[in-house]
Amino acid sequence: MKLIVLAAVALMAVVSCTPKKVAQETSKAKVLVLYYSLTSNTKTVAQEIATRLDADIEEITLVEPYDTAFQATIDRCKADREKGILPEINPLKSNVADYDWIFLGYPIWFGTYAPPIASLLEKVDLSDKQVVPFCTFGSGGLESSVKDLVEAEPNAMILPGYGVRAARMDAMPKELEQFLKLNKNLSNVFLGGSDYESVFVPADFPEQHPVSADEAAIFDTAVNGYPMLNAKAKTVASRTVLDGTEYLFTAMDMPRENKPDMPPASEIKVYVLVEKDKAPVFTKVVR
Repeated sequence: MKLIVLAAVALMAVVSCTPKKVAQETSKAKVLVLYYSLTSNTKTVAQEIATRLDADIEEITLVEPYDTAFQATIDRCKADREKGILPEINPLKSNVADYDWIFLGYPIWFGTYAPPIASLLEKVDLSDKQVVPFCTFGSGGLESSVKDLVEAEPNAMILPGYGVRAARMDAMPKELEQFLKLNKNLSNVFLGGSDYESVFVPADFPEQHPVSADEAAIFDTAVNGYPMLNAKAKTVASRTVLDGTEYLFTAMDMPRENKPDMPPASEIKVYVLVEKDKAPVFTKVVR
């Protein structure tokens, strides 16, 4: 008799648990990683995100692809901008309406997302979607591109994004993991929330102070050799991060002589990372 009762209890437990498990699986957020990439850097980030989140992934392609030569692409983009036209993209295979979350990736050109993304936004409605931007760049542009995304998609929820310099692609997997863990919204949905509690969270930057000779040397070493950045550090703040020390410099960006394509002189923010036993490297510029 005891065996019969125990068997019945066990059966009831299985039956009662099964619907909950199915409900959890069917309610899992659907994620699409949607990206445009010319040199494969953005593609590499997109693939890393899709793998980590077990997400669907699709590349945005052009009817008439850009030339892979840098200057030829820049010339075409400039000509298109002067004419007020955008490149034509091929139809997507994915139905964006089926997804809850869109990770939208692109290279930064002319200070914002590349033109194929503008073409996409004219064709696809991201209203009510959770949109996570990610980008690759030479010096920066994440913040300005996110601002443009907010203006282009006012009914979407544009979340904080991730950006990485093309020169630092080797640091991307570790940085991306940290980004996903530190963003509580993403951590709760995709990582169960537990990782957020255990990850190292950097303190806010303290108030800035005038740069010392040693700090100026760190800044100069970090930006040395980058052709589109000619700046002098004015003030700085620093904080401890997972792999070392991060500096936030306020600097004056000054165009080089005989370089009419350089940005006009302005105050900029330059983030510099100094890891143990490594030379300083700038991670992004915010103009």
